[in-house]
Amino acid sequence: MPLLARTIMAPLHIDVRRGAVADLGRILADGRISAGGDVAVVVGPGQGEKIAELIKPNLGSADVYTAAGGTLDSAVELAGKLRSRSYDAVVGIGGGKTIDTAKYAATRWGMPMVSVATSLANDGIASPVASLVNDGIKGSYGVHIPIAVIVDLDFVEDGPERHNRAGVGDVISNISALADWELAREVRGEPVDGLAASLARVGAEAVLTMPGGMQDDPFVTVLAEALISSGLAMAVCGSSRPCSGGCHEIMHAVDSLLPGTASHGELAGLGALFCTFLRGDERRFVQMAECLARHELPRTHLDLGISDDHFVDAVEFAPRTRPDRYTILEHLALEPAQIRRKMGEYVDAVADH
Repeated sequence: MPLLARTIMAPLHIDVRRGAVADLGRILADGRISAGGDVAVVVGPGQGEKIAELIKPNLGSADVYTAAGGTLDSAVELAGKLRSRSYDAVVGIGGGKTIDTAKYAATRWGMPMVSVATSLANDGIASPVASLVNDGIKGSYGVHIPIAVIVDLDFVEDGPERHNRAGVGDVISNISALADWELAREVRGEPVDGLAASLARVGAEAVLTMPGGMQDDPFVTVLAEALISSGLAMAVCGSSRPCSGGCHEIMHAVDSLLPGTASHGELAGLGALFCTFLRGDERRFVQMAECLARHELPRTHLDLGISDDHFVDAVEFAPRTRPDRYTILEHLALEPAQIRRKMGEYVDAVADH
């Protein structure tokens, strides 16, 4: 992925709590966002539409647009619609596809964007990256980070629990991504941004060891804040490096070779656990394996119905998804037979934890 525009500007407003959406009108009235309520509200099917109906009476002359599909074409189409009048800001309400579509469209015209997340499936809610499908292949596109991030725990709770649990996998994959970044520093002299690394690590460490689950407000709040911190880490660094290493290479490879197999967060967590095993970091491996099990997330390819042959193919293909990255996968440069042997050892190790 090309470098993103480097910025250390955090969102002006971060609100993670129950009832947060009720204050959206007040937040948008902030002179830094929109003094007159001239905003474009972008929703996806489902909860986004429900929220838009709730808040529209308080949004003045806001227009509501529906975006579906999470494709580059839909984002470009939305960007064209945003030129129909002079909006002060764009508000994206919904899950990852809707938020990413809104981020991309807002960036095309330099408009500030407010992210209202109804799920916690991945760190896209506050990241400078939009994941969009183009010609059947999902790509990553650099965008501006949201100027405000709102997570209403009431709406998150009403969403599919499997989607929200997937965010745990995406957050803890930071641990593996940071280890890959350090490896690249040691082997290739790649500079490591300390602030970006700290932002990515603090949330991951909290989620990795915190008790509780998606039914507990304290845990869900920590998860939401960790996902937002991951987005800020990428903005500070100017690339996705603090949160994307071999773990995400495997995720992108599975997405390319076996589209629709699992969500971003589920695959990132599994990829992180496998890369940690390859790295020989037993302490981290045990921590991550226990965390994924605690949150009922897949730990091996078999949990997702991926055959041994397909997983070997994905791991072999993975480095080609991010040719500019140096991770444990590039470092070991395993041949298919070696990947198969490591995969067997990995499955046995997971069974022991």
